[in-house]
Amino acid sequence: MLRTTRSTAFLLRSAACLGVAALSLTACGPGSGSDSTGSGSGKDVKVGLITKTDTNPFFVKMKEGAEKSAKENGVKLVSAAGKFDGDNAGQVTAIENMVASGVKGILITPSDSKAILPAIEKARAKGILVIALDSPTEPQDAVDALFATNNFKAGQLIGEYAKAAMKGKKATIATLDLAPGVAVGVQRHDGFLKGFGIGAKDPAVVCSQDTAGDQSKGQTAMENCLQKSPGINVVYTINEPAALGAYTALKAKGREKDVLIVSVDGGCTGTQAVKDGKIAATSQQYPLKMAAEGVKAVATFAKDGKKASGYTDTGVTLISDKPQDGVTSKDTAYGLDNCWG
Repeated sequence: MLRTTRSTAFLLRSAACLGVAALSLTACGPGSGSDSTGSGSGKDVKVGLITKTDTNPFFVKMKEGAEKSAKENGVKLVSAAGKFDGDNAGQVTAIENMVASGVKGILITPSDSKAILPAIEKARAKGILVIALDSPTEPQDAVDALFATNNFKAGQLIGEYAKAAMKGKKATIATLDLAPGVAVGVQRHDGFLKGFGIGAKDPAVVCSQDTAGDQSKGQTAMENCLQKSPGINVVYTINEPAALGAYTALKAKGREKDVLIVSVDGGCTGTQAVKDGKIAATSQQYPLKMAAEGVKAVATFAKDGKKASGYTDTGVTLISDKPQDGVTSKDTAYGLDNCWG
C-alpha cells in the first residue's frame, strides 16, 4: 500500500499519462498507457483497475501486472486512480465511469473500506464482477473476491523476527502506524503484536503514532516518540517509507545502530534499506501477482461465467540478512530479485 522507485522508462510513460485527469479512464498501456488490449476472442472484454493513487510505486507495479495480464488473456484494461490515498469520492466516480463504459469486471484497492461499499453494490447489481486487491473491504464479502497479502501474517512475521532478535532483552517499543480504522494498518499492527507475543495494551509499547505511510511523517512520529521515551529500542513501522523516516530521526540522535526497525512491503528501496542495515527485516508482498490474478479472474468470468470468490493469499516473505533462529526468512538477494518499484 505504500511505497518508492521506478524505472526511468516507466517514469517517462507515466508522465504522459499524468496529463490526463487522475480519475478519468486512462488510455495509457504498457507502451503508451492503460487501455491495453490483447489479441483473441476476448478483445472486446473490458477490465477496470482502480488504485488508490497512480504515483505510489506499489500501485505502479500493480498496474504493470494488470497490463501484462490483459495482453496475455486477450482483454482490454481501463484504469483510474484517486488523486490521493483516501480519495473515496474519486474512486466512486471511477466505478461509475467504468460501469457506464461496459466493463465486465472491476479490480479495486479501496481507499475507504466502508464508504466505497454503496458504489460496489451498484456495480455488482449490474452483473459486474468486483475484486478487491491488496486492501479488503469491510465486510470482506462486499466484493466477489479478494486477492491480497495476508497483512496480519506480514505483521506477525516481523513481530516474530523482532522478538527473536531481541534475544530476551527488555523491549521498549514504538509503533509507527497508518491511520485509525484502516484495515491494512490494523491487521499489520495486530499481527506484529501477536508475533512479538504481547497484547494491545502491553506496557512494552511506549509510543504509537500515525504516519499515513509517509516518510516525512514517519520521521516526525519517531522524533515525537523519542521525546516521550528516549529508551526505545524496537520500532515497528507500517511500511518502508515510514521506516526510513524513523531511521532518519534515529540517526540524528545517534541511535540508528542500537534500535531495531522492522517493516512491511518489500519494495526495492525498502529491500535495499534492509541490505544497507537501515531496516532489520521486512515482510515482502507482491502487487504484480495480485493484479495479474485479478485480470485473469475477470477474463475467466467473461469466458464461462465462473466467478472468483473468497480470499486468495498472494504471498508474503520475510526478508533479512540477519536470520533469526526459529523464524523463516530469505536474504536480500532474493528480496531484490522479487521487489517492486
